Amino acid sequence: MKYVPTIGLEIHAHLKTKTKLFCDSLNDPFNAQPNVNICAVCMGHPGVLPVINKKAIDKILQVGLALNCQIADHSKFDRKNYFYPDLPKGYQISQYDMPFCENGYIDISVEGKRGEEYKRIEIERIHLEEDAGKLVHDLGNPKVSHVDLNRCSTPLIEIVSGPDIFSTTEATEYLKKLRNILVYLEVCDGNMQEGSLRCDANISLKPKGSKEFGTRAEIKNLNSFKFLENAIHYEIKRQTEVLESGGKVVQETRLWSQEKQRTESLRSKEEAHDYRYFPDPDLLPLVVDQLWVEKVKSDLPELPTAKAKRFVDQYKIPEYDSNILTAEKALANYFEACISCYNAPKKLSNWIMAELLRELKQREQDISQIRLQPKQLARMVELIDQGTISGAIAKTIFMEMMDSGEDPDKIVAAKGLQQISDTSPIEACIDKILAREKENVTRYKSGKTNVFGFFVGAVMKEMQGKANPKMVNELLKKKLE
Repeated sequence: MKYVPTIGLEIHAHLKTKTKLFCDSLNDPFNAQPNVNICAVCMGHPGVLPVINKKAIDKILQVGLALNCQIADHSKFDRKNYFYPDLPKGYQISQYDMPFCENGYIDISVEGKRGEEYKRIEIERIHLEEDAGKLVHDLGNPKVSHVDLNRCSTPLIEIVSGPDIFSTTEATEYLKKLRNILVYLEVCDGNMQEGSLRCDANISLKPKGSKEFGTRAEIKNLNSFKFLENAIHYEIKRQTEVLESGGKVVQETRLWSQEKQRTESLRSKEEAHDYRYFPDPDLLPLVVDQLWVEKVKSDLPELPTAKAKRFVDQYKIPEYDSNILTAEKALANYFEACISCYNAPKKLSNWIMAELLRELKQREQDISQIRLQPKQLARMVELIDQGTISGAIAKTIFMEMMDSGEDPDKIVAAKGLQQISDTSPIEACIDKILAREKENVTRYKSGKTNVFGFFVGAVMKEMQGKANPKMVNELLKKKLE
């Protein structure tokens, strides 16, 4: 490439507090009927005064500590002035020059010359602000839009990365890891489709070897990993074509159209002075002392990186397994719930990574939506170890449990799936196969031992997968000597 992309991400995350940021209205912007969780404060009525929600401060401090930030001992709120129908006050309470958290970082895994390596992405700042409302457009009448203020004044943090991301892969990995940390902290549910986690991408190109950044375009409100990938890929292509044709990239805000598979211009990009920031006169500057920070730090839960290391140390599973199992908090909890029922970490890890994750992807479900309970998967693995069922039969039982949520013991009993370990029927089946496959027997005895696998498969098929595989192998070897 003649040009090198530079990408910075701004992540907006709704905080899981009971009430809104500056009033006691319920913080439930996505599930309630329009305009029910509102009051005079979040509607911007004259004369009302905002009061800060301490729980929201606790949560942004949690995020700052988890992302290795410096916590400011003094901070303040500012008014960001702009007009839009879903912003009744005519300004948004945000933070400008004195955010709560600055100068943090997050390490992501990338492909390097020696396989998987780690790259550090700087986090410039994390600030706290109130969200605006939402416009609901009337599809029956394109001239009419409705305003829902349920989202007004809900607590929102904005996490701003440095310009340290150079590819779609790095951008996606960064967003995934950041989302995972927020979910582990239980400060945000991470639901991108619903809108509780949103991403803006700032993308620019510079000539290869140049130290100066190019003119950036900001892609707003990307609400899935796939949309982020597609938007960045398209925008790099678009800006490359503009530059190679002799044009100049315009600094602007754009939107991603999934339907058209392209970014589209929305408006010229605003600068800080366009918003006329000034300190909010209704809110006192906030002092965060060291005791407060230490209290928040002591309450931090186990985070993904620490959990992955513990899984390796405690359960003796490979690092590859632990990274996959801890990529989602719910999946890590599921794995540990399985182990509490039957202590076979590696076997359970294999079933979760190979079978369970495949089925979740095919069914477009997450771990919280399935019928298969941890104790059922653990019991199925225990039945394999006891010799009650074979590994092949277990796959049938697994699918039945996914569909019905039935216990494995009941499925085995109802369908007669117990493993056959009696040598008599297995020997009889082997004799039948060998009598039928005389030509392959001759080939085996002449030294073509790869035919052995064919015999094993034929016996297992004949016995509908119920034969004990170890016995099949042992008896076959004796018969073919």
